[in-house]
This record gives sequence, C-alpha cells and structure tokens, in this order.
Amino acid sequence: MYKHILIATDGSDLAQKGVDHGLSLAKNLAAKVTVVTVTEPFPVYVGDGWALGPDELDRYEADQRKSALDIFESIKASADRLGVPCETLHVPGRRPAEAILEVSATKGCSLIVMASHGRRGLGRLLLGSQTQEVLAGSSIPVLVVR
Repeated sequence: MYKHILIATDGSDLAQKGVDHGLSLAKNLAAKVTVVTVTEPFPVYVGDGWALGPDELDRYEADQRKSALDIFESIKASADRLGVPCETLHVPGRRPAEAILEVSATKGCSLIVMASHGRRGLGRLLLGSQTQEVLAGSSIPVLVVR
C-alpha cells in the first residue's frame, strides 16, 4: 500500500511524534522513508536605509544547514535501528508546505506523515497552518499526528 513515506519535520518535540509514528509505520509496512526539513527564506527588510549584508545571509544559511544536519542525525540513527531505509533532504529558502508537496511528487511518495498542533480558531488563523496547506494541496494521503 504505502511503499515510500515522506516524513516532514522541523525538529520540534511535536514534530518528533510524527517522525516516530512515520518510522514505525514504515517498519511495519516495509516501506522506505524520505525525511524532509524545510527552512524558510532569509527575512530581508530594506527600509529607512537599513539592509542586511551578505555576511548575515551566509551565516543564516550556514546555521540552517547545520540545524538540518542536527535534526537528521538522530532521525537517521532511529531509522537505522529499526532497519528502515531512510533518505534525508534539506530544502532551503522555501515555504514548508510548498516544498513538502513538491518533494512528495518528485520522490514518488505514497504517503506524507507530519505533525500538527491541532490549533483551532484564532490561533490557527494567526499562526497559519502548513499542515492545512499540505492537506489541501496533496494528491496523496496525508497522515496527521497530534
């Protein structure tokens, strides 16, 4: 049924619930896994004669790469312990929902697993919901873990 599972994570404790669930599901289904983390573009503000230089952008990108590698290190170790084939992918400079949908399509995934806070009402409106965007835009099943 599900042969290639895409697990989306931002490295948070909540996202770890999705990672754990996705890896367990992959083990039980003998599926392979691609784990993706997405870092948004560097926020650039130009106004009142103030602008960030290339050093700040380079430092931001380096920090994001290091953060992604840190996230993947423990996930890869968990996948190896479970015997789950696992590829990791960092997508820099993108909106998370768009990148998750693109990766799921280009990698030929059959399921997306991700966590959600499950916020409702004003909290959801103010914070936005990458999970909601993935659910609305996905052509494959999405498993949301809370």
